[in-house]
Amino acid sequence: MTTTAPPVIEARGLNLVFQTADGPVHALKDVDLTIRKGEFVSFIGPSGCGKTTFLRCVAALEHATGGSLTVNGMSPDEARKKRAYGYVFQAAGLYPWRTIAGNIKLPLEIMGFDKAEQDRRVERVLELVELSGFGKKYPWQLSGGMQQRASIARALAFDADILLMDEPFGAGRDCPRPAE
Repeated sequence: MTTTAPPVIEARGLNLVFQTADGPVHALKDVDLTIRKGEFVSFIGPSGCGKTTFLRCVAALEHATGGSLTVNGMSPDEARKKRAYGYVFQAAGLYPWRTIAGNIKLPLEIMGFDKAEQDRRVERVLELVELSGFGKKYPWQLSGGMQQRASIARALAFDADILLMDEPFGAGRDCPRPAE
C-alpha cells in the first residue's frame, strides 16, 4: 500500500490583490495547488501572470488577501522563521563587500553553524555549482551568470527542504560554450 506524502506547499483559493492608484490589480486569483515532497514544479507563463508573486507569497515576502497557503504545514511567516526553504531571486542579490564565500556563509552564520562546518559547506556547494576556486573573489569580479550560480550555492548551503527559484538561469547566457 502506498501513502501520499504530505504537501510541502499547499494553496487553496489563494488570492492577492494589490491596491493601486488606478484601482485594484488581481495578481493571484483562486490559486489551488498542492506540491508534495520530491516533486519538481515549474511555473511557465507570460510576464505579469503571477509566477513571481506566488513565490513571494510562499516566501512570506507578500501576503495573500484571501484563501490559504501552507509551507511544510506552517504559515509562510512561520516557515520563513524556521528557514524551511532557500530562495534564489531573479537577480543574484550578493553583498558587494563580502566575498563569494562570505555571501554563501551568511545564512550559515545566522543559523549558528560553526566555522569549520561553514567552510565545509561552502566548498561543497561551490564545487556543485562549478565555482571552485572563486570563493575569495568579490561579486563584481564575476560575470552575471557566475554571480547567479553563487546565489544558488547560497540557497543550497543550508540544506533547506524546499528550494524556491525565480528565473535563476536568466543570467547564465554568458557561460562559456564548448569549442567547435
